[in-house]
Amino acid sequence: MNKLLLILSFCIVSCWTNAQSFTDKALTQAVSQLNSSKTVNDYDDLFTKFSKAKTSEKLQADYYAAVSLYLKNELLLKSGSSQNTGDDNAMARKIAIGVWTAKRDNAEFNILIGLLYFQKMQIDQSQNADKDLNTISEMITKAGNSSSSNPRLAILKAKMKEKAGDKAGADVLFQQAISEFGNQNSSDGTPSWGKQLLQSNK
Repeated sequence: MNKLLLILSFCIVSCWTNAQSFTDKALTQAVSQLNSSKTVNDYDDLFTKFSKAKTSEKLQADYYAAVSLYLKNELLLKSGSSQNTGDDNAMARKIAIGVWTAKRDNAEFNILIGLLYFQKMQIDQSQNADKDLNTISEMITKAGNSSSSNPRLAILKAKMKEKAGDKAGADVLFQQAISEFGNQNSSDGTPSWGKQLLQSNK
């Protein structure tokens, strides 16, 4: 009887491990689709995949779910549409803050929160612009301490320069981001999304 239970337990653990590795692979494939996504539906599909992923990398899945909503909103704002952008931004911020709460020293999480708060201001959902600007500045400082050559950080800084009316300073930072994307090694697990944000600023 004990032998049967041991074999049954081994089979269950083995099946769970196989299912887990499959969903981890699916997560990696979905991450690789972020830079090739071009439509609102593409981003909606990715958001669904990330938010429903049964993976050992739950923080990563949640991070990319928030990224998907952020990029979807950027696409909508670029096209002049504000359809559901406020709701999607609020949901993305909620997810990102949950991820950030679990790992506050992660530069990518800090940058994403900064970008989401900047987007919140673009959408005109900000009840307190000074507070949101302080949050963005805080996230830039935290991310800069550990990841100063991050292209998404350069993009966030460029957006802040643009908002302040410093077009020349913003252009320098956008060029810096282009260079940093060229130097990035995505095989080490570093996020590679964000190139589409540069296309929208040309």
